[in-house]
Amino acid sequence: MNDVLNSHGYTQGAWWNRIPTAAWLMLFAIATFANVMIGFDARTRHRGMFLILPLVVAISFFLIADIDSPRGGAIRVRPQNLEALQQSLRAH
Repeated sequence: MNDVLNSHGYTQGAWWNRIPTAAWLMLFAIATFANVMIGFDARTRHRGMFLILPLVVAISFFLIADIDSPRGGAIRVRPQNLEALQQSLRAH
């Protein structure tokens, strides 16, 4: 029973401890300014920077947003402790 209560507490904590909106806005501002700076210096840089930096920024935003959503997203973590508890309760 303690494992169930602890897992519930961890899940509730994950929902309460989300990334604040101000942090998201700051991330978007940094990404925008970084891309603008690359664009201003485009004549002297390689053309590959036009693809690399936006791609890296987009992937990092995707991963941060995916980790921030505990029940949805592409990265899924199975609750093995709850599944083991369920199987042990079925055995009894």
